[in-house]
Order: sequence, then structure tokens, then C-alpha cells
Amino acid sequence: MSTPLRPGDPATLGRYELAGRLGEGGMGTVFLGRGPDGRPVAIKMVRPELAYESEFRARFRSEVNRAKQVPPFSTAEVLDADPDHEPPYLVVEFVDGPSLAAEVREKGPLTGAALHSVAVGTATALTAIHSAGVIHRDLKPGNVLFARGGIKVIDFGIAQAFDATSQHTRTDQMVGTVAYMAPERFDPKDGRPVTAAADIFAWGAVVAYAATGRTPFAADSAPATAMRILTQPPDLTGLPQSLLGPVERALAKEPQDRPTARELLDLLLAGSVPGPVSPAPQSSPAPQSSPAEHAVPIPPEADTMMMVAATAAPEKPRRHRTRAAVAAGAAVLLVAAGVGAVLRYMGVAGGFDAAGDAPSTPASASATAKPGPAKSVTPEEKLKKIMTGKHRTLIHVVEIDRDFALEGRYSELEAKDGTGAKSEFALVPAGVDHLIRALYDPNGPEVCLGIRLIPNEAAKIVPTTCDTSEGTLFELFPTKRKDDQGRPTYYITSDRHGSLQWRADPGEFYVDHTGDAEPATTFSFVDRGPMPSPSPGR
Repeated sequence: MSTPLRPGDPATLGRYELAGRLGEGGMGTVFLGRGPDGRPVAIKMVRPELAYESEFRARFRSEVNRAKQVPPFSTAEVLDADPDHEPPYLVVEFVDGPSLAAEVREKGPLTGAALHSVAVGTATALTAIHSAGVIHRDLKPGNVLFARGGIKVIDFGIAQAFDATSQHTRTDQMVGTVAYMAPERFDPKDGRPVTAAADIFAWGAVVAYAATGRTPFAADSAPATAMRILTQPPDLTGLPQSLLGPVERALAKEPQDRPTARELLDLLLAGSVPGPVSPAPQSSPAPQSSPAEHAVPIPPEADTMMMVAATAAPEKPRRHRTRAAVAAGAAVLLVAAGVGAVLRYMGVAGGFDAAGDAPSTPASASATAKPGPAKSVTPEEKLKKIMTGKHRTLIHVVEIDRDFALEGRYSELEAKDGTGAKSEFALVPAGVDHLIRALYDPNGPEVCLGIRLIPNEAAKIVPTTCDTSEGTLFELFPTKRKDDQGRPTYYITSDRHGSLQWRADPGEFYVDHTGDAEPATTFSFVDRGPMPSPSPGR
């Protein structure tokens, strides 16, 4: 589903007329367009700052030429490109169908023929992509679409031009999505380049997600997920026996132990697969949520995601959800040939243990412990309890010294003096992001903050249901500044829609992209004590 063009968007690109926006990501903006024959197409316009680099244009041209050689079965066909246009753009087949991510989120895991269709269709797509000398680099459920006639894989072919350009090859950057990234991408050895084997690992994670509704290394934070990818076997509980062998082989830690795409496809079509390499840990499947009632229309995920590490120079907030690197406990620094990377999410996740959870005390220990003086809770511990949904919080708007306030289900978010239940919220973890739940009515239905899109205007913050969607998930991105009480400050951002900000005239909150500029509004969190039982924390 597309959204309207924004002020400043071009009306045309080359011979293509632009009709709306499909998405935005690390490389640029994806538009819904129409060719001279009226055929709908998806047009990826490269970010202007990349277009100025001659090396990027050269790599873009090379990658586009390769992508055009990919057979158009099980993939979105590359139709056209103009590397010399200002800015450059790529035109691909428009696939009018839901993504695998949306299908699983709204209807639950796939079974039977539908699941095997996804497994075979994505393996077929990778066979075609790899045979043309292309590596996808960001295979994930959002890039697998259900089209008329079968599965279509999108967004392949030009990620390497972005990843390998001189300005974008620092050791603290890469292209990908953490939950589907192969171990070697976090810990490269001897400067070896990414190979097609990384796509095979992503295939295994995608099929496991399709079958179970969760990723095989799922954890409460991106750092914990990355650590599990590096050190733990996958949790494949619920995967049908017919797919267990291929998926386990695809998720092997070492690239050379994974099958090629062709071998993978042969295994699936033959219906005879080797037994598991090693037993997967067994645990109860994650509960499935009910179909989401989205606060905003959700366009397909349309671009690769740039990940930037905390060890880099101070960065402006980005709209790219995943970042490269790993932290566990306070932090774990991965070093390979003298090169390390640490997730930007350390500012939020640094207090988690290796599994991404807050430390707990065994029941046996609490039963035998002798009473002692009450231990004071440090500000860091309070913040961790807020971030994990265990404590209530005021959300303080630093620049105007006011706090979030929501009077009721049909009120807009306001800035008030921080008194009463209307100003109390819970930050409910949802993967690497958070739902922001209002607590003004503990006995009423759950209400969370969501984003309402308004044509030709900045998006607004409104109350909505607490379903996880791109309209209700917010990233808490730490800044290096503190408020006047010494509390850490954060930007609150939406991966798709931009940063949450305050506008003094007419006095309202809104969400919009800030480009290369830092958002003008920062937020801190004021502890208001434990949540009532049961807590909304997950």
C-alpha cells in the first residue's frame, strides 16, 4: 500500500510518473510509479548524498547490470535503471501482494503447502540470484512477497554498491537485518568478503520464522539476538520434520558447512533430507498475537538497512532499525583481526544479561537468604526497569520541561505538568523497539501511542490499540546528553516515519523525517514506581 507523495518529492523520474511512496530505507526512497505504457512499477531513488560519489555510481551501474541478468522467476524483475540521472534510480516490477512478515503477523505461522511454497520459492529465487553473480544481503520476511502465481523476492542486486562504496566500508557499518544475519557478518575473519552463504543462512531464518512466527535466535534485544547467532544453536521448535534438515544445514555457523542455493533447492524438491546436524534446544513456542489493527497503512519493507556501531563518531539518529555488532551483559566487544563493533543499542540494552533479560534471583536463593538492610535502587537500575516495562514512567520533553499526557482514548497526545495518571506510561518491549502504553485507565482496554498519517502534513501521535505494527513501534535512541536532572536523554523515532518532535506553534507533537539534521526534541524518563500486577512488560 502506498502513501501520498510529500512536499519536495519529485513528480517524475526520467520517463516515469510518480504516484506515491512505498517505503524508505538506507539507500533511498521507493516510489510507486507508472511507465509510459501505464504499467505500475516500483522505483528506488538513491539518496542524493550517495549520488555524489563517483565510486558509488560505478558500483551501482555494475550491480544493476548484474541484477538485470537474474531470471525473473520468483524474483521481482529489474526493468530499467539510470545510474547517470540526478539522482540515480532503479525500476523493478511492482509486486502487488502482502509480505511474508505481514502474513505471519496478521494470520499466524504458515503450515503445509503454503509453508513449503515459501521454502521452495525463496530457494528458487536465491538460485536465480546467485547464478547471476549477485548476493542479496538482506533476505528477510519483509522482502518475500506473495504475488499472483507464487513467491517473489525483492530488493536484491544493489546492496553491494552501497556496502562497498569507499565512504560506507568502515568496519562499523554493514547492510542487513540482525535477526537474519549470518555469524560471519558480525565477526569477519581476515577481511573476507560476504559470500552467497550469508543468503543461505538468512533463508534458514526466514523459513523458521514462516513456520513458527519467531526467528530461530529470538531474544529481547538486537545485541542478545546477535550473541545467540554467534554462540547458540537455533531454536527450531515447531518446524516440521520435512524442513528440519535443510534449515539446520542452512543455519550452520561456518559458511562452508551450508549448502548452496542449488543444493538447497534439490534437497527440498527431492523430499529426502539428511538428519539434523545437532539437536536444537526445545522450548515452548512464543505465543501468537492476534491480527494487528494498524494505526497507519503499512507499505512493504522496501530497502536494506544500514547498521552503525557505537564505536563510530557520534551519529545523528537514523531510521534504520538494526545496527551491526554485539553486546551481552554490560557489553561484549567482538574483535577479529583487530576490528571490533558494538551495537548502538548498548545505550538501551547494556543492562541486560546475555539472554537480553534482567537478572533474576533463583527461588532457592531467596528462600534461604537472611534478611538484610534494604538495597537502594540506583538510577541505572530504575532506568532498566522502565525500559523493560516493569516500572511506570513520565516521558519528559526536555526542551520545554513538560511531560507527555493523554486524557483518554479519543484525545491527542499533549504536553502537561506531569501530574496524575494521565501522564504515566509504560514502555513495553517489542523486540528491539517499544510500545508506549498509556496508563490513565488501568481497568480499561489497553491503549498505546500510534502514528496517524495525514496527507501533505506531518504525521500526528494519537491513541490506538496496542498491536505491534510500524505505526505503534518506537525506537528509543540514546543521545550523549543529559537533562537538567542528570538523566540520560533519548530521541524517540519510528523506523518508517521519522522522529517524534514538539512544535511550539500550534503546540503539538508530530512525527517527521529530519534528513541529516538532528531532531530538535529529546526525551528523558522519570521513574514512577513498579507497575501493578500483572505488568505489561514482556
